[in-house]
Amino acid sequence: MLVLAVCCMSLLIVSLDVTALNVALPDIRRDLHTSVSGLQWVIDAYTLVLAALLMLAGSTADRIGRRRVFRWGLALFVLGSLACSLAPGAGWLVAARALQAVGGSMLNPVAMSIITNTFTEPRERARAIGVWGGVVGISMAAGPLLGGLLVEVSGWRAIFWVNVPIGLAALVLTTVLVPESRAPRGRRPDPVGQVLMIVMLGSLTYGIIESPHSGGPASPLTLGCGGLALCALVALLWYEARRHEPLIELRFFRSVPFAGATVTAVCAFAALGGFLFLTSLYLQDVRGMSALHAGACLVPMAVMTLVCAPLSGRLVGTRGPRLPLLAAGACLTAAGVLLAVTASVDLPLWVLFAGFVVFGTGFGLVNAPITNTAVSGMPRAQAGVAAAVASTSRQVGSSLGVAVIGAVTAAATGAATGGGLHGASFVAAERTAWSILAGCGVAVLLLGAVTSGRWAQRTAQRVARELDGEDGPVAAAAPTAAVSADPGTDPGTASGQGAPHGESSGARRA
Repeated sequence: MLVLAVCCMSLLIVSLDVTALNVALPDIRRDLHTSVSGLQWVIDAYTLVLAALLMLAGSTADRIGRRRVFRWGLALFVLGSLACSLAPGAGWLVAARALQAVGGSMLNPVAMSIITNTFTEPRERARAIGVWGGVVGISMAAGPLLGGLLVEVSGWRAIFWVNVPIGLAALVLTTVLVPESRAPRGRRPDPVGQVLMIVMLGSLTYGIIESPHSGGPASPLTLGCGGLALCALVALLWYEARRHEPLIELRFFRSVPFAGATVTAVCAFAALGGFLFLTSLYLQDVRGMSALHAGACLVPMAVMTLVCAPLSGRLVGTRGPRLPLLAAGACLTAAGVLLAVTASVDLPLWVLFAGFVVFGTGFGLVNAPITNTAVSGMPRAQAGVAAAVASTSRQVGSSLGVAVIGAVTAAATGAATGGGLHGASFVAAERTAWSILAGCGVAVLLLGAVTSGRWAQRTAQRVARELDGEDGPVAAAAPTAAVSADPGTDPGTASGQGAPHGESSGARRA
């Protein structure tokens, strides 16, 4: 239980940092005199680096020692947080956020691996992962309010200050309490695949964020970044298909449910990233709310996410992923349409809260089927790799959501060049942004309908048989609803750490 508490401390500081920071964006913008694109990089510098390094961190931890990598992650996260709190300008803050992400990539997936190796009895492991998921729910619900309170009392730098003592305490406790562990056979590193992934994600995001500065989507810079991202993607697919232990196992994508879960994760988390970015600017810069008031306004969305996540896990365990996916897509779409149609500077708060509640319901429902579909049906030796791909997809989606919604806002309001976020220009951008987020909901709805049928399940069974034939007669990983509350961490790591087992008979049937 002490090991679990230490792991939950790392999860708490990472989750609170992400959710609380969005509330502080307007204050960062005014204090550091940066544009909307600068704020986008403050968010995306973290999520992009995290997405690129998650699988590398997991495989490295299994190869050289989980406790060792976990301690490195805590030290780097604390150092990055301290650098963020001292940032004299936007460039410094973006660089410090990237350093934070290097540490963060070594925390949550490695902590989950430590938990699954510490709690070897299935029921104890399920309860431990339930506590882990509960910490994420609490951080999502408390993050906006806590962030607003810190900004109100001490300024935006306090959001990073609080990470330092908690992180240092976790570092000491890890050294004293957490036993060292390694996988029997760690996966070999894949530096070429790692570089290609970084180039692909970085160039794509850079092109989107900087397009308002460079003349729009048809500018040479934007087209060049898009071309570079496409070339890196083609090279990544060609290279990974020829490696024995690739960074990304491309054969997983022959499974329609797995491929659907990956795209669903991108769409759902793009909606979340765009939602948090847009609403923080709207509530404070347009409506003139304080950071604390804006954080309180986001609580209904966070509470619905907290309530609906375990409900979705139970639905997945008893009835499969189709129903929660369809409900999630419908709710995300409805919220986007409602807020696009009613967008105005002085929108009644009850309408705004209604949209937030519906959005939170949809997002709360979507995570469990993503995790379930990613790991269910896979051989247990491959479940961790599949789960790591799903985690990476979440971070990629969040980065793209912030990039696209920020670019739309900056282009429409002139904020890309230092203009203000005011009045009718922002409302026009807001309508477009909410329409894009509604489109993400439609994509989740359609993917849920197409990828959860019998034909899709047959493709998953074929892939599982093929992988079973190579890895030996190992059991397929069954889903567990206990992990469903965690929006950013899955059972296992990129090394092949299996998903937790000990599920109910209903979960096994699903």
